[in-house]
Amino acid sequence: MPSHHAEILVEVTRGGMVESLHRGHIAVVDFNGKRIASAGNPDYYTFARSAAKLLQFVPLLESGGIERFDLTEEEIALCCASHNGEPQHVEAALGLLHKLGLGEGDLDCGKQDPYYKPAAERLSACGCSPSQLHNNCSGKHAGMLALARLLDAPTESYIAREHPVQRRMLSAVADLCGVEADSITLGTDGCGVPVFAVPVSALAYAYAGIGRPDRLAPERAEACRRITQAIRRHPFYVAGTDRFDTRLVEVTRGRIIGKMGAEGIFAASIPEEALGLALKIEDGAERASYPAAAEALRQLGLLSSSETQQLQSFLTPPVLNRRGDRVGELRPVFQLTRS
Repeated sequence: MPSHHAEILVEVTRGGMVESLHRGHIAVVDFNGKRIASAGNPDYYTFARSAAKLLQFVPLLESGGIERFDLTEEEIALCCASHNGEPQHVEAALGLLHKLGLGEGDLDCGKQDPYYKPAAERLSACGCSPSQLHNNCSGKHAGMLALARLLDAPTESYIAREHPVQRRMLSAVADLCGVEADSITLGTDGCGVPVFAVPVSALAYAYAGIGRPDRLAPERAEACRRITQAIRRHPFYVAGTDRFDTRLVEVTRGRIIGKMGAEGIFAASIPEEALGLALKIEDGAERASYPAAAEALRQLGLLSSSETQQLQSFLTPPVLNRRGDRVGELRPVFQLTRS
């Protein structure tokens, strides 16, 4: 039986000694809701953070958003992104806003330096300040504005919990996770919008359903297929250069689609296997979420030896000192319990 307590998922070493430990929880679920494997407490209740983005944009697509706004696959992927703020991301977000007759000033996500250091350095070198378009959530917010337009709802206050956009997204998240909407605790995300708390296993179930949406209504199922197709074909737009989410799709040629969330959240869909995986690092350390995710996928037999090798920098990332010397590493140390 799986433990109800957090399990040590990742060790951090320095000089051959274990210096730090990251505990957490993992759930692997199929599209029928059957638990396949776990570590720690698979029903640990936590905020899904940005891993919810794929779920949040089902309402836009199932209601005809692609046709209404002539959305490209790059724009669909960007709506689901926590992007690097690279020029292509900024241009895609601005292009989507222009389709809506809106601009950067209509975004309510706040300004943020690009995640990608070279992009931030280029901004600084030209004396430019980061804008809301550089915010990693600018695509999500542009997509929310698109849904507001589609619903003939005000574009002002679209981040408010009572706004029709947020009510529609809460309903979709609840349905895809297989829980009641009133069982979801709402918080406020880093970009100002509502964020949803669900069991880790429920998030895994949602990701299994996104990849194998057979149980869903036809319009919702087609929306899920369009989302996964867009990310498979354009993984750069869901994250960017040197990011695990992008590399995972590239290395597996779209066989696995993953999405990170702040505070140590990660979720993945494996459509051909009808599986979903979700994990939470209990102390919120993003540095531990990728090694744990890569190792869980490896243990499930979902990564070949070649793919594992290509993702090695995420599986066992080095600990570097200020000189750039390798002085240790992060390494996953858990064993999934099969159900």
